[in-house]
Amino acid sequence: MKTSCLLLWTLLVASGEIVGQQVQTELSSVVFEGSTAFPEDSLSRTVINRPTRCRTFLLAPFCALGLSFSVDKQFLNERELSSDMFRLQSYFSRRGYREVQIDTVITRSPDEPARLVFRISEGEPLRVASIEVRGASDIEGMEGLESFPLEEGEVLSSISLSSTRDTLIERLENRGYPRADVITLSRRAKSDFYSTDVIFDVRPGSYAVFGPISLTGNSELSDSSIRKLLPFREGMEYSTEKTLEGQRNLFAIEMIQHVTIEEVVDPGSNTPDSVVPLQVRISEGEVHRMRAGFGWSTADCLNAESRWVSRNFMGGARRMQVRARLSNIMSETLYDPVCGQSGVGDFGGLNWLVSADFSQPRIFRGFSFGSSLFFEKQSLQDVFVRKAVGLDLSLARLLNSDNSLTFSYRPQLTELEAAEIFFCTSFRVCRPDDITGLQDPNWLAPLGASLVRDRTNSLLNPSKGYQVLLDLEHASSITGSSFEYNRISTELGAYEELGGQQVLAARIRAGWVGSGNFNLSAGGVDVIHPQKRFYAGGANSVRGFAQNQLGSRVLTIDSPELLLSDPTTGVPPCTPEEIMALQCDANSLIDILFGTPRPTGGHMVIEGGLEYRVMLATRFQGAVFADFGRVWNTSELTDSGGLELTPGLGFRYLSPIGPIRIDVGYRFRDSSSLQVVTPQIRPFDPNKDQYDDKIRGLVNDNERIFNFVRMDDLALLDPKVTFGKTEGFSLSRFQLHLSIGQAF
Repeated sequence: MKTSCLLLWTLLVASGEIVGQQVQTELSSVVFEGSTAFPEDSLSRTVINRPTRCRTFLLAPFCALGLSFSVDKQFLNERELSSDMFRLQSYFSRRGYREVQIDTVITRSPDEPARLVFRISEGEPLRVASIEVRGASDIEGMEGLESFPLEEGEVLSSISLSSTRDTLIERLENRGYPRADVITLSRRAKSDFYSTDVIFDVRPGSYAVFGPISLTGNSELSDSSIRKLLPFREGMEYSTEKTLEGQRNLFAIEMIQHVTIEEVVDPGSNTPDSVVPLQVRISEGEVHRMRAGFGWSTADCLNAESRWVSRNFMGGARRMQVRARLSNIMSETLYDPVCGQSGVGDFGGLNWLVSADFSQPRIFRGFSFGSSLFFEKQSLQDVFVRKAVGLDLSLARLLNSDNSLTFSYRPQLTELEAAEIFFCTSFRVCRPDDITGLQDPNWLAPLGASLVRDRTNSLLNPSKGYQVLLDLEHASSITGSSFEYNRISTELGAYEELGGQQVLAARIRAGWVGSGNFNLSAGGVDVIHPQKRFYAGGANSVRGFAQNQLGSRVLTIDSPELLLSDPTTGVPPCTPEEIMALQCDANSLIDILFGTPRPTGGHMVIEGGLEYRVMLATRFQGAVFADFGRVWNTSELTDSGGLELTPGLGFRYLSPIGPIRIDVGYRFRDSSSLQVVTPQIRPFDPNKDQYDDKIRGLVNDNERIFNFVRMDDLALLDPKVTFGKTEGFSLSRFQLHLSIGQAF
């Protein structure tokens, strides 16, 4: 007995050692030969055996070096070969290739990975000779087959066949036939052995209307509020589409957490088939909510926000929100290390917003009403600082599950600061009195309309679908606006899943704004409010540029810098007479003396981007992108300058509040020819000027005093200055962005 046990144990150990010594064969490639009907990437997703490959092209340099962490090694699985052949055969057969034949060839060599070839003979496909729908001729909307998935002459795919059947049933259910069924029949065509006649036998069942509608689960929301959101009433023709629309309307109410609309099935009732009673089951959330948060970005520096929301304000599913927000916190202190795009000086102050927002769902014809009273101070870096009090009024309607339409009227009393450079360089309004008239409190009151079509699968991090936005605005004296303009902008974003947690995203945006008259003391002038001009560059724009730095810009410098002698040459850049004559050449000055160029925006913009995203770990995503864009003024339509292209890469952490994003872009633009703006000067007049008014500055620690004084007028100098010139590759062309949310 002991001898038998010992022998058995020895055999088991030896068997385990033999199995453990079996060597797996790496698979270098999987090839599909002979298939012309379907792309290879579709066939490769059908089989289990897949080749060794680089985990992502982001790791391609490491894959080329053979580093194991970057390579996804795959091995030949001979046990699955027969199953793979069956999977491929099923794939072709379901798509109309019933005579397909598949064989495999494995190429091996010592110490080399194997190569697997699937040899495919597709055979002649079965095609649709004719399509006939029986039993639906008397039902409105069932005539014609133009919009059906299955068409005459195409290969008979069981997928298209099922889709057509489902489409027929869906149409019947939306026209009062909730219990409709469609039987699919096919027969060989007499004219061709490889053609078939397809017959859809429609069995509509009883015509039905909506029956009694009962509500359950609502304690805070009244029955009348819920019924107003339902697009159907008892006695109306039954439509499944209407029940889905009702669900969408109810889900749009923030207080509702979950909702189902189902037919009430009671075997003991005497309800006829022609009546469909429904039950609306609702799960409510909290009525009131208080939230607070803080964040940081390169454009807004530190920011904080707090909001209180009532989601059933005074009943009727009305919503009231009170919100307060601070941004640009400590921007001056943190500007150099972490807040390089938040602004300094006039643009480095605290920004704030206080608002009260109210919304009323479904006031008439499916429109919802919204209003917002706000007080705010906002700065657009290096362009303007804006203080405003205003009211936003809107009427919005959800046209269907994908499309929404909004009409708006936004009157606001707005006051501008630090916009002198903008008005002088953009519209040649350089006199202090005229600039004051533009910056003083004025009304900005546009009428707007926007149309949105959203077919994406996620609000925060879409990976499939597309979104289209069209936005129109008009402001004039008729709307109560001091600034007049017409503005149109459109944007398209598209997303495609590539498999393996990879996403390709694309975006393009274009816009135009036309100026209107503004009455000044010296007469009318065509201007556009700086808030309505187009700007580009930044974390959600062309990422190779800092905020608003793509497009028209100007340089600013104080008069003494132009008059003081260069310490190395002893020659000043300009004489006082040259400045007064606007003929001062400041090209000899170094860039740092001008500071950051001031954006002036443009009448037209086009920008876009292409971004490849791939998951690197559970919550970490990598990205490679290329953005492009340009901003024009109407005077630059004949300019031969092209689009700016900026490639880059980034990383995202997928947090519950959205992707936390770090992007680094690189711009190829090496220099720009920019206009210089400086305070105008005039000769010193002892009869009206003080001695301390004289222009003065230091040269080699020696004070130099000029018999000239600054004026409040601004001077636009010629010639332009070549700014930002760098030779070849330069680290200064990299641009860092940190923000929350995907770029698009």
